[in-house]
Amino acid sequence: MKTIIRSLNGYPVEEHDVITEDGYILTMFHIKGKRKQPVFIFHGIADSADIFIIRGKTSLVIVLANAGYDVWVGNARGNKYGRRHVKLDADKHLDFWNFSFHEIGVYDLPAMIDYILQHTGEKKLQTIGHSQGTTTHYVLLSQRPEYNKKIELFIALAPVAFLADISPPVSTIAQFGPMLSEAFKSIGVEHVFPEKSPVTNFLRFVCSQDILSYEICFLLSGFYLVGFDTKRFEPEFLKVFIGHYPGGTSRKNLMHVNQLVFNKRFCEFDYGPKGNLDHYTYLVPPDYNLYKVTAKVALFVGENDALSKVKDVEIQRMMLPNIVYYHIMEDKTWNHIDFTVGNDMNVTLFPYIFKLLEKYK
Repeated sequence: MKTIIRSLNGYPVEEHDVITEDGYILTMFHIKGKRKQPVFIFHGIADSADIFIIRGKTSLVIVLANAGYDVWVGNARGNKYGRRHVKLDADKHLDFWNFSFHEIGVYDLPAMIDYILQHTGEKKLQTIGHSQGTTTHYVLLSQRPEYNKKIELFIALAPVAFLADISPPVSTIAQFGPMLSEAFKSIGVEHVFPEKSPVTNFLRFVCSQDILSYEICFLLSGFYLVGFDTKRFEPEFLKVFIGHYPGGTSRKNLMHVNQLVFNKRFCEFDYGPKGNLDHYTYLVPPDYNLYKVTAKVALFVGENDALSKVKDVEIQRMMLPNIVYYHIMEDKTWNHIDFTVGNDMNVTLFPYIFKLLEKYK
């Protein structure tokens, strides 16, 4: 289904509904370009397609559209654009939230990729992922390796697979992850970081009214966890950002990420010894095999990134068989969210992306 929903910087934006193999209905946004080969962009955890447009004229989507690219922006199940299902009600059925980044990689990504290729008539596309948007790519390309042939180039921004080098405060919070997860589970809370909640609404109100200082709002919003960088994340933009983030995800998804910290492996969801035997016939969950990711991959990492640490990305670099580019951002203050909303992306990051898109097309 296709609908023209609005004009964005002078471009008509199409809205497409994509149905996954297991029944989730996801919204994709499309700006039609002159170039044939499509570029697909995918967001990180509890995020949405909004993250790639909220910087306006210097946002990735608009800059690509201005250059004539055929741009598609996806959404994962559980965020504000992925709350529909052919049978389940997100507000009534807890089963709706029984997913982690595994299902997003195995079901959501292939559904959107196949839809784009079918709609455009192209055989391949280029993809750009941020944070968990890279994790889900790795899941897809290792679990369903036939999709390596459908991706001409995968640009991984702040890529996340191994979380062995995580340090405080993220590692400290991770220690409490299992306890918090069980507490939420015991009271039937499976939807976490929803777009609208009393806490989120309160934070948006007090920060938009300048009741609290920029530093306190930044602290309360949790963004400091990914690396503090006021140079690229100015006070005025914080109000815009919290108006679009978070977008929602599942408790299980957060728990899966938390397990990567404890297991120090990039592996499937850990259900415990008995549950693992039932699910995998092994006592421990199997690893995602990055050696099967044969598509061309370009890695970008920031030294001030508290989630996608350089040492952990180096492990990816050693295991991925087809790395065509590896780049550590020049400015040592560059953090996790600078890759999506940094105020100078158009001059510090995008030129590298454009060169790669042109070289591998």
